Amino acid sequence: MSTAEYTVTGMTCGHCVASVEEEVGTIAGVSDVAVDLKSGRLTVSSTAPLPVDAVTAAVAEAGYTAQPI
Repeated sequence: MSTAEYTVTGMTCGHCVASVEEEVGTIAGVSDVAVDLKSGRLTVSSTAPLPVDAVTAAVAEAGYTAQPI
């Protein structure tokens, strides 16, 4: 099991959170996705370490930007 954290910028509401969770959740190997709107923190749990670019691309697909913490 692997866990990674990112800071997501640009989110303003619950719909934003749901969009990010949905897109990141489609990455192969992801077992859990949690986004905290107030802090902008994205926590991704997966069966193995994920490439940073896969996660940031999924967040970009949702319309936001992410940086690893």
